[in-house]
Amino acid sequence: MNEDRAIKNPIQEYRLYVGRLLFTLLVVLIMAGVLLWRYYHLQVLEHEGLVTLSDRNRVLVEPMPPTRGLIYDRNGVLLADNRPSFNLSIVKERAGDLDTLIAELDQLVGVSEVELERFQKQMQRRRRPYEPVPLKVNLDEREQGVLAVNEYRLPGVEVTVQLLRHYPLGPEMSHVLGYVGRINDQEIQDLDPVRYSGTLVVGKTGLEKFYEDELLGQVGYQTVETNARGRVMRQLEQTAPEPGKDLHLYLDSRLQHVAFESLAGERGAVVAIEVATGGVLAMASAPSFDANEFVTGISVESYRALLDSPDRPLFDRVLQGQYPPGSTVKPIYGLAALQSGTISQDYRIYDPGFYQLKNDERKYRDWKKGGHGSRIYLSDAIIQSCDTFFYDVGVKMTIDTMALYGTRFGLGQKTGLDMPSERAGIMPSRPWKRAAKGIAWYPGDTVNTSIGQGYTLATPMQLAVATSRLASRGEIRSPQLVRKQHSIPPPAGIIKASENNWNYVHTAMQEVVHGLRGTAKGINKGLNYHIAGKTGTAQVVGIKQDEEYDAEKVAKRNRDHALFIAFAPVENPRIAVSVLVENGEHGSSTAAPVARKLIDAYMAYYPDALVEVADESG
Repeated sequence: MNEDRAIKNPIQEYRLYVGRLLFTLLVVLIMAGVLLWRYYHLQVLEHEGLVTLSDRNRVLVEPMPPTRGLIYDRNGVLLADNRPSFNLSIVKERAGDLDTLIAELDQLVGVSEVELERFQKQMQRRRRPYEPVPLKVNLDEREQGVLAVNEYRLPGVEVTVQLLRHYPLGPEMSHVLGYVGRINDQEIQDLDPVRYSGTLVVGKTGLEKFYEDELLGQVGYQTVETNARGRVMRQLEQTAPEPGKDLHLYLDSRLQHVAFESLAGERGAVVAIEVATGGVLAMASAPSFDANEFVTGISVESYRALLDSPDRPLFDRVLQGQYPPGSTVKPIYGLAALQSGTISQDYRIYDPGFYQLKNDERKYRDWKKGGHGSRIYLSDAIIQSCDTFFYDVGVKMTIDTMALYGTRFGLGQKTGLDMPSERAGIMPSRPWKRAAKGIAWYPGDTVNTSIGQGYTLATPMQLAVATSRLASRGEIRSPQLVRKQHSIPPPAGIIKASENNWNYVHTAMQEVVHGLRGTAKGINKGLNYHIAGKTGTAQVVGIKQDEEYDAEKVAKRNRDHALFIAFAPVENPRIAVSVLVENGEHGSSTAAPVARKLIDAYMAYYPDALVEVADESG
């Protein structure tokens, strides 16, 4: 037992314990020092670099732009579509040296000065960091392949898919549909930054602009995690966008094609309205342009060519062209004279070829040299377009009555069509002249107004609306392009006139086309239905009193405008048409055949119109 106790050495065991403890403590201190050094290194020495790396590997909230609503004609034909486009975009925060990157992209796929200028402007307008800015749109397959192969050395470059607007019918529909274009500096200040997040375009003209709020839709969002190269690693959350509403039009693209083709080579406008609803069946302005060029940005050269063209293809003649309506207003003023009691249906005049006011030596000439002879009634004056009769009746009726009825038929005021930029024209009156010219109204002003000249101005759309009100016997309807309800809305009012007076005017207008002395009898061959119409000629330049109009001595662009209004079938009017051909000279030979083609097409596409006429006549 004593020997066992002698073997233990307490001092040695103590020293061993202390040594181990010190060694462990040293290891702990060394490890703590390493951690402290690492902490110092990360938080102080490498702070800037790590912040940059952190920014490149983060969670982002990306907007998801909605799909723009589509536009269809009345038969379901697609007029405005969305087509996928592959775009080259750059995220500035991930691109490093932006100038070097763009120079390299120029070598790979080519970057034009126009594209670079747009990119720089868009870069200045972007709303938040890490927002991709498009540099080049509509990449072809070769360009997509080149970028895919070189992706590893192009930091910040993204190839994304975006839906771009496309107009399948091109120039035929450009003035109606309008177009979308890139959001400019002014628009970015006015537009809601939330709704337009991720959206690069906005409606600029036409239906695209008028119905922008409905076509746009509601933006969506997705939360994504990206790596240091900007690639999306995973999607964390998503709120799907709401697509824009589709628009369904009254317009028939087949009739639009006929109207547009009928104006080939001419400057002018054609409008067709469905009498029962006020729906616009066709509205063509010629010459036109291709709206597709504006979607991704038209080149400076192409835009300048459109602006500098003397034919003004960007000008919408249907809604913005204001022309003297000429003799097309005679049925309106004839009805006004009858209904106001100014004349009776038995009233007649002698037409020597001119008209003179009392105590005035000036002679207001009839278009027909020598006049129309004796016993000219109102019906004759409409059928043969006798100016002298309307000079006489206009003075008897006074400008006050003419202005009252002209306004009821829609002259001198916007029609209410669902389109932007419509002009109101002018229905002159005493108050209008005092306000516009600062002088009183004179009897000579009344004479000129009575045949649709003088101060009177109307758009082709206004003439179509007035014709529709004549056809419907006074139903006041605003024209509409977009069909908003299935049932036919009631008229907003009625132009009151006796049935006898309506019949009288309708019969006279029918004789304009079908009568032996009608000014538009040249279009009645082969007709199996009845058209009511009225020709018109509007002076472009004034002719001295003792001077005769000679087209051969007048430059083409200074020749008279040709006009024609019509509705059909007379027994049950379904379609109302107005035609204007700039510098076409004669409504009978230039404008009326255009209307005949359009009405023929309508009767072919909608044979029920003929069936109803046959039933009523049977």
